[in-house]
Amino acid sequence: MEWGLAWGLLAVVLIALVIAYAVIQETRAQRHWRALVKAGDIDAIRTIVESEVNRWRTERMPRGVLPSVWHGVQTAELIEVGTDYVRAGCSAEGQYAVVGHRREEVSSALREAMKLTVKLADMLLYDIPNVELERVQVDAYTTFRGRSGAANQRCILSTLAQRSAAGEVDWENDPPEVIAERLGARYLLDNHGAALPIEPDEEAVRVSMNGSRADGRSADLGVGL
Repeated sequence: MEWGLAWGLLAVVLIALVIAYAVIQETRAQRHWRALVKAGDIDAIRTIVESEVNRWRTERMPRGVLPSVWHGVQTAELIEVGTDYVRAGCSAEGQYAVVGHRREEVSSALREAMKLTVKLADMLLYDIPNVELERVQVDAYTTFRGRSGAANQRCILSTLAQRSAAGEVDWENDPPEVIAERLGARYLLDNHGAALPIEPDEEAVRVSMNGSRADGRSADLGVGL
């Protein structure tokens, strides 16, 4: 009986040591990444952000998030990463439902793009570990069909969100459309109120609040910009 108690205590001690070692190693790793980010290592910043974006693609939908919005989050792709900014692209489509006896659009592509932009900006600004971005640009794309019937995606909403502006937003209570406007959403409507294709600004996100231009790299090619 005494031997059994001794072995049990030994097992508990060993488990505690393993857990303590794992915690120490993780703490060291986090300090290492934070030091690289503080030094402006773009490769390290890109690795951290890409890892988090990839995790979102396989993560279960969080409670309280609309399925269409979470699906849009999982389409997010990095376009460019800098020392204090990220530019990302995502896809948003209009939502349809049966109204009466017909299937009708109940939420336009632009409205869905605003919901998605707000969620993605929030996550990029506040949910990336060890990285505190000053600016994030979210370009939301939707599907258009040409006269030939061929489908292609074009940007309909481009938003450059500054951390300073995001700090003034009521993320919990303000409607997505209001938040998107406050963050600087840019879009174009036709005479019927439908979103038209726009060209995202590739330079604005690289310029900080004081007017200096940050270095950045394409997320796909890793080349300096």
